[in-house]
Amino acid sequence: MPIAFHPEPDSDTDVDGTTTGGTGATARTETTDAATTPPRRDPLTERILSRGDASVSAVTYDSGADGAQYDLADRQALRRVAGLSTELEDVTEVEYRQLRLERVVLAGLYTSGDSAEAETSLHELAALAETAGSTVLDGVLQRRAHPDPATFLGKGKAAELAEVVAQHGADTVIADGELGPGQRRALEDIVKVKVIDRTALILDIFAQHAKSREGKAQVELAQLEYLVPRLRGWGESMSRQAGGQVGGAGAGMGSRGPGETKIELDRRRIRDRMAKLRRQITAMTPGRDTQRADRKRNQVPAVAIAGYTNAGKSSLLNRLTGAGVLVENALFATLDPTVRRSRTPDGREFTYADTVGFVRHLPTQLVEAFRSTLEEVGDADLLLHVVDASHPDPEGQIRAVRTVLGEVEGFDVPEIVVLNKADIAEPETIARLRSQVGDSLVVSARTGMGVAELRDLIAERLPRPAVEVDLVVPYSRGDLVSRVHSSGEVLTEEHVMEGTHLHARVDEALAAELHGAA
Repeated sequence: MPIAFHPEPDSDTDVDGTTTGGTGATARTETTDAATTPPRRDPLTERILSRGDASVSAVTYDSGADGAQYDLADRQALRRVAGLSTELEDVTEVEYRQLRLERVVLAGLYTSGDSAEAETSLHELAALAETAGSTVLDGVLQRRAHPDPATFLGKGKAAELAEVVAQHGADTVIADGELGPGQRRALEDIVKVKVIDRTALILDIFAQHAKSREGKAQVELAQLEYLVPRLRGWGESMSRQAGGQVGGAGAGMGSRGPGETKIELDRRRIRDRMAKLRRQITAMTPGRDTQRADRKRNQVPAVAIAGYTNAGKSSLLNRLTGAGVLVENALFATLDPTVRRSRTPDGREFTYADTVGFVRHLPTQLVEAFRSTLEEVGDADLLLHVVDASHPDPEGQIRAVRTVLGEVEGFDVPEIVVLNKADIAEPETIARLRSQVGDSLVVSARTGMGVAELRDLIAERLPRPAVEVDLVVPYSRGDLVSRVHSSGEVLTEEHVMEGTHLHARVDEALAAELHGAA
């Protein structure tokens, strides 16, 4: 669903995109004079806010291959709702656990590149905010040689941002970049509302969507790593200094201690928690390694489905296997890798692995959360690089994914670029991409177009068993014949008096067992 910017200060937008009458907070209703005048915007920001967004698909991919999607209903059960003020006015707001819909203003800054890249990045930030459950009201964008070390934006643009926030009654500002602790504090002092950055927003989405025990631990670790340098105190009430000779100061007996401040205590507790989480994640790793080792030992080829977030990877997995994994028209709908078994048209078994989507400017705190995805991709025999061909900047998404994969040590996996969402993409865009990426295929996970050709191409590119055998297997060893069908490639099969005459290609271990039984 396109992310729509709503510059009207007295309207609310529901999660489904419909516009209703505003029931804003008391703080907004008191600014009647300012609200009647629309905020001043530069031409570049005006163009961004007037253009439809394509960071999420214009079509929701609810194809028949996606199954019942029960998890989607659970995920949407606690969506933030519009129409609730910032002050508690009705006890039912507590009774029904309704969450106030955050009203946000975006702040973008670009130091290099052209305005088109800045527009795409700002629209992606809007899609991230919508995924987190917010309503995007407005935004400002600035071109500078480098971010202001004090306030991120320049002083004039920061003052303009404060005006926009006041006129729209926003309660949050989201910066399209990573803010230092001092920059965030200074910007909050100027705009008088909460300020978060792109990294905090992505971490919030991950915290909402993580389901597995390992995924939750990884996200919590990333959040704590982000939080430690950003703890701030609130005056003397945070002080716990009492070390040394304090008797003369009037503190008296019982006050002599280590002399830690409250922030120092919090940091120590956070670091203890981080150490515990790292031990837990390390203890969870052998389980995943064991499953992967079993597949390697049984010579089961693996196909990894990777790509930019919301490119349609889970939809494609459902179309290929009928797995019924969660599909949502939002960024980072999938956080936990999903492995499903499948067969080639000639009967060989292999696995698909659906992975976490990548994103531009991947926060360093999330590298650990992506480790399981990178391991699945690095150990695969074939990579399906899914690209949203309907996105305004598919080349930028391809570069972002390949940049992350290039950081995997020893990464050398054959790649097929799958240009997805061909039913809503421009033919000129598809032709341009095919001329640039090399080995590619055009599909639509929603309609099924091109999926049969993709299955045939996967079967052709998967590694074939190395040893060719031509022998008779006794009928008493039907288990070996079954393994030849599941993990090998049967060229001919004939039932004779002595047993099953097989001409097939198998791996070395199975070939030795077949010769021993023949």
